[in-house]
Amino acid sequence: QTGRLALYLLGLGATCPPVSPQRSLVTWLKYCLEEDWTGSRRHGHPLTSYYQYGLGVLALCVHHKRVREEVIRRLLTAQHRGRFGHGGNAVDTEAVVALAFTCLERRRLVGTGLAAELKAAAHGVSRSMAEAQGPNGIIGNIYSTPWALQVFLATGACQTEPAFGQAMAALLENLEAFGTAATMAQVLPVLHGRSYLDIASMHCQEEPDTLTPMDIEPLTEVPGNKTVQLVVECPLPWCYDLQLYDRSVPVPAAASLLDVLRAAAALEPPTFKFHTQDTSQGPFLTQVLGLEARQEKRNYWQLLTAPNTPLQMGIADYRPQNGQTLILRLSEW
Repeated sequence: QTGRLALYLLGLGATCPPVSPQRSLVTWLKYCLEEDWTGSRRHGHPLTSYYQYGLGVLALCVHHKRVREEVIRRLLTAQHRGRFGHGGNAVDTEAVVALAFTCLERRRLVGTGLAAELKAAAHGVSRSMAEAQGPNGIIGNIYSTPWALQVFLATGACQTEPAFGQAMAALLENLEAFGTAATMAQVLPVLHGRSYLDIASMHCQEEPDTLTPMDIEPLTEVPGNKTVQLVVECPLPWCYDLQLYDRSVPVPAAASLLDVLRAAAALEPPTFKFHTQDTSQGPFLTQVLGLEARQEKRNYWQLLTAPNTPLQMGIADYRPQNGQTLILRLSEW
């Protein structure tokens, strides 16, 4: 809820609406952050996630609202202790938090001492993202790369960091991956050399009212069927048997990985089950065969193609090929 509300407020600010509708939403976001802060104090982590927590702080800052210093310091502590997750998810979270830090420092919503800490932390994130860049130019995964590029833009590293140009080139080669509203919202600012921080300095009275609805043609149906081999792996220390599930799943030719999981759950006998959680980037796999990935256990369900290639897309976006083997592996971060 915190993350969705934060993204909605960011989007609302970018569309230059009347001021009045935003006030109650900002107040509600403050309440959500306080609830998350309470969870952080009791359990050592936010009730939602550090990603949503960071988005909330960023959205409040963009709307020129102060945030409790203790809340900010909890993000600083989490960053210093490496609690932001794994792979692309870690890049997303680190980037959101770095943008929030940069916003708070630039908008002078914190004291001088804390501002210096936030600036140093944001530049540290920028450097770590450059170091984490793969040989193909992608940082984390294709969906986390726009977040990293926003950090380079916001911190000014885009002018001196070679990783910026390489990541931008990788992004331009993979634009077809950004087919949902949420992913488009991440990539479009970058393509125009902007970040979410620029929402705070928009001059709405100068914006021409030129937005028009766009007719999007539905995806053409692909005829025929395909068969995907679905494998579930759970290594030690969570399971004694590495391979918990291995079965061929027939699906329509245009089926996504999410469709494959649903088809597997419908097979007889009903031995496969799974659960997902809605996020701003689409459904996120949280539980398979009754085994739940938990932040406090530092594990997650990793998506791979055989033998060991991590997927760069989410379960709703990736469309496996006929005969492909897909692996759901409970992994540690």
